Amino acid sequence: MPKPKKILKIIGGVIVFFTLPSLLFFTYLYLKYNEDLPTGIQNQAADQLATRMLDVLDYEAYKTTDYIEFTFKKRHHYKWSKSENTCQVYWKNIRVNLDIANHDNSQVFISDKLYNAEDAHEYIHKATFYFNNDTFWLVAPYKVFDPGVERRLIKTSNNKNALLVTYTNGGSTPGDSYLWHFDATGSPISYQMWVDILPIDGLKASWSDWTTTETGAQLPTFHKLMFLGLEIDDIKVIKKE
Repeated sequence: MPKPKKILKIIGGVIVFFTLPSLLFFTYLYLKYNEDLPTGIQNQAADQLATRMLDVLDYEAYKTTDYIEFTFKKRHHYKWSKSENTCQVYWKNIRVNLDIANHDNSQVFISDKLYNAEDAHEYIHKATFYFNNDTFWLVAPYKVFDPGVERRLIKTSNNKNALLVTYTNGGSTPGDSYLWHFDATGSPISYQMWVDILPIDGLKASWSDWTTTETGAQLPTFHKLMFLGLEIDDIKVIKKE
């Protein structure tokens, strides 16, 4: 039977074997991609850049889109009524009828049965987080003039204009910032993220796979984040009557 000292050595070797490559890989990614949050100016030029993006994406069509249904990463499904400020959030065998303005009015269903146990609020909290995160990947460009949003003009290293957007309140992680990059028409092609849930600052995600919906609003169908793909499927929309 191995001695305790040898057992600890074996355990230590296993831990190093599994954690050292991960640590080295993270260090590589951090050194390659991590960037400081840029500083810019809140001015009319920043607002004009944001307005140009909204015009290119037909913000008026988005405003008249009342109902949006979609699936995010083939895991979470949403039926979102903008006018009623509610959303049915589905994952696994769970459905939360989420009241976005007043979470206390939300309902939880498990296998289509109403669930009123003490931990029901945990499902509501999880549905709220899913909703805030996943809908942002769908409609983030349309939120640049939301209350509490700051817009700054940034000059990139290749002397192009970029738009730094900071959300000072709301959502699940207030204080997050996003730097939008554009093509020659003013359409967004990517953004960089300075967000609490990511350990590396300045990671870039694509915003290039757009579809024009039946209401005329433009919505993304896929984002590339490093070596990951974020799919947005089953998009259905209904125009406000």
